Amino acid sequence: MGPELLPGRVVALQANFCLVSLDGDALLGAAVRLLCTRRSRLDKSGQQVCVGDRVAVGAIDWGARRGAVVGLEPRHNLLPRPAVANVSRVVVVVALAEPRLDPLQLTRFLITAEATGQPVQVVLSKADLLPAGEVRDWCRRLEGWGYGATAVSTRNGEGLEALRQQLHQPGIAVLCGPSGVGKSSLLNALAPSLELRVATVSGRLRRGRHTTRHVELFALAPGALVADSPGFNTPSLPSDPQTLAAAFPELQARLSTTPCRFANCRHQDDPGCSMGDSWDRRALFARCLEEVEALAGAAARSGRAGQGGRGLRQRGDRLEPLLDPQLRRSSRRSRRQAEAQDLPGADPELSSPDLEG
Repeated sequence: MGPELLPGRVVALQANFCLVSLDGDALLGAAVRLLCTRRSRLDKSGQQVCVGDRVAVGAIDWGARRGAVVGLEPRHNLLPRPAVANVSRVVVVVALAEPRLDPLQLTRFLITAEATGQPVQVVLSKADLLPAGEVRDWCRRLEGWGYGATAVSTRNGEGLEALRQQLHQPGIAVLCGPSGVGKSSLLNALAPSLELRVATVSGRLRRGRHTTRHVELFALAPGALVADSPGFNTPSLPSDPQTLAAAFPELQARLSTTPCRFANCRHQDDPGCSMGDSWDRRALFARCLEEVEALAGAAARSGRAGQGGRGLRQRGDRLEPLLDPQLRRSSRRSRRQAEAQDLPGADPELSSPDLEG
């Protein structure tokens, strides 16, 4: 890297700009941050810049604190939602109450987190709203799923010191979870100087309100960054049914010692399945598997429809039907032109819509 280019990390995306923290000893508040544009050649080459990316910055205007991202280093991994690159661990935050913990929703978040291949941990917020016995039951249940769980409360300080030690490890930790579970409140408790915006849950529906609008990295300790992310309630599932089982640690632990009889076992009362029907998340796995298989089947039908016939296409999170081109209604002008070409001696120019009738 030449002297005219400086290394840094993208800590936030703002509209069409990147907020880049340049490397140095000052990641804890005195860091030099530049608002940077992105060189068009990055977009043309399909290189999308995400929070957490390591980049090269040039064309620096020190007075205006501006620059341009001219290079993108290879990523180690990418958490697709929220989009954060080079993640060291994923912290899934869910509330024990207000809003009430939904095991299926939590499972979907855990499946998304497992896709990074990095360590995953669970934080149970608002622990003060449930009896201590119920909180312990949830922690034991999550241990059975294969996850360490930390119960915390920003009201009485329970679990905050343990969480602080976990987040002070070097690397990028991403806090993700549904809206209203208290991710920003946790960061405010761990680092009051951040002063992140928070809000209470909806009074009538007891649902979370969005307060975080974009992903941003904050420094909690030297080399330790944490990403606060907007809450969302329905994480997507993998497209391949064969990869779903890999996102369930308790299933993988069993298969590592006692493999199923068949490699393509669905773990739903299949012959020779080693899991049986007594594991806690069996019903949750079945619901996720049903959805993944339905999406895979729709995608296969959509692929076959490319050769003709009716199929499906993906539009955002929805699947929409494709109309068979042979069934599309032709325009009157097209029909008149076709009829004119079939008539001996007919002049196609006479098939003008002005001559109709």
